[in-house]
Amino acid sequence: MDRKRKGNLGNKYLIILALVLGFLSCKKEEKPLIEQELALVEEPKEISEFGFKLNDFIVKRDTIKNGDTFGFILERNNVGYPKIFHIAQKAKDTFNIARGLQVGKPYTLLCAKDSLETAKCFIYQPNLEEYVVINFQDSIHAYTSRKPIKYVEKTITGVINSSISETLDQQGVSAVLTNKLADDIFAWTIDFRRLQKGDRFKVIYNDKYIDDSIYAGVHNVKAAYFEHNNEPFYAFRFRSDSLKGNVDYFNEEAKNLRRAFLKAPVTFSRISSRYNLKRRIAVYGYQVRPHKGTDFAADIGTPIKATANGTVTKSSYTGGNGNYVKIRHNATYETQYLHMKKRNVKVGQYVKQGDIIGWVGMTGNTGGPHVCYRFWVNGKQVDPFKQKLPEAKPISDSLKTEYLEFIKPVKYQLDNINFKPQIDKKEDPKKTTINQANS
Repeated sequence: MDRKRKGNLGNKYLIILALVLGFLSCKKEEKPLIEQELALVEEPKEISEFGFKLNDFIVKRDTIKNGDTFGFILERNNVGYPKIFHIAQKAKDTFNIARGLQVGKPYTLLCAKDSLETAKCFIYQPNLEEYVVINFQDSIHAYTSRKPIKYVEKTITGVINSSISETLDQQGVSAVLTNKLADDIFAWTIDFRRLQKGDRFKVIYNDKYIDDSIYAGVHNVKAAYFEHNNEPFYAFRFRSDSLKGNVDYFNEEAKNLRRAFLKAPVTFSRISSRYNLKRRIAVYGYQVRPHKGTDFAADIGTPIKATANGTVTKSSYTGGNGNYVKIRHNATYETQYLHMKKRNVKVGQYVKQGDIIGWVGMTGNTGGPHVCYRFWVNGKQVDPFKQKLPEAKPISDSLKTEYLEFIKPVKYQLDNINFKPQIDKKEDPKKTTINQANS
């Protein structure tokens, strides 16, 4: 009996010990549960945009639709017409509410956190960077502002297989970089229509971001190196005139890469017909029909650029020329651009080299889409490819020393970027891709 009692007592102690341990383990688990509960009631993260704490409002975002007006938008959001008229009157000196809203552009309404959700502030974005605020919470005031911009420096290298645009496109790099290299930097020193397989390049450039997250494209090119036919070409961005804010690209010897005239008014086109005073055409019975222009074949809608700075003297339409533009550059030189689909400039307008003055078309006497580019020297039409055209303004002697010091670290950075072509295993191994990295 004593042994049985002792056994029962032992079992009781074991049961009590198990209960105690179980209780203590529950106590230990209470802490993380409490912490988790506390985490659930944390204050929401503060969100700010356009200079407002969005947490304080009901935020409604939309785009301007056909038929939308400032008044209709506010009326749909519980603002009465007497107040709408008052708001419009107060804001008209800052922003033309009647004409300023464009279909497809985004807007944001900040509304009260009540049952009516009445609009308190209207914010319109004409582009990614700028925005217009019309705030009527208490007093009415309107103003324009810009979103914060961040520039990120990057480097890229590539080896040409067929064209620079294809080489960059394989990596999803913005076509803007292609255009900057071909149109703004090396347009006067390298013919990008005749690149050789194996030509290679290195570029230091800045990408632009709005609000730290919205990619806004390539901002500018800081420096570039292009090896064409085994010949090196350097380009460095430099502000050559601090008063006027002029920026140009110069080589390692401080020579301006720019020329007074672009080689062609359209990018990546081919010459379909050259300047020829003895040209004979079958359709006219092989009679001599002089061609005093240079035809650049391009797709309809391709932008046509002014080849040099100047003033528009003609922007018109004739039966033979179709839509055309003529520009006087100085007392010596004039250029003309024929067969445009549409003109983009008016007589008397001053244009800069590279400005879009129209688009390729087939208007007038033409058998296919192209721009006929004509060139005058002292009132006489000539072949532009046989002229010794002036170079752009060189860097001043006073700035040359400063420039050479300025490019030393940039050139060192550029020279120390290694060419690292990578092979994409999913693609044809013969294709060359690009090494891209943040600097």
